[in-house]
Amino acid sequence: MNTLIAAISEKELNQIVKPLLDVLGVLVPVLLGVVGSIGAIWCIVLGVKYAKAEDPQEHEKAKSGLKNSIIGFVLIFVLLVALQIAVSVFTSWYRNYEYPVI
Repeated sequence: MNTLIAAISEKELNQIVKPLLDVLGVLVPVLLGVVGSIGAIWCIVLGVKYAKAEDPQEHEKAKSGLKNSIIGFVLIFVLLVALQIAVSVFTSWYRNYEYPVI
């Protein structure tokens, strides 16, 4: 394992990691906005459906759907924020990495 790490030069690591960090740096904030927008619109639609439901069975179905969608969107949002934090931690580690002297 140490031989493999020692064999990777700074230039090779830059070629591998930099494009990945660039893509994630652009993609994660965009995904946060998209998920937030879709989540808000979907929850509004389900809230209207819940408010309009006249039959108790429809009322419970709409309530369950609204609750599940809120949980799902919160989970997606938390995971995207965790990815953003992980990318910043990885970027910090990557920039401060000391390459072994062979």
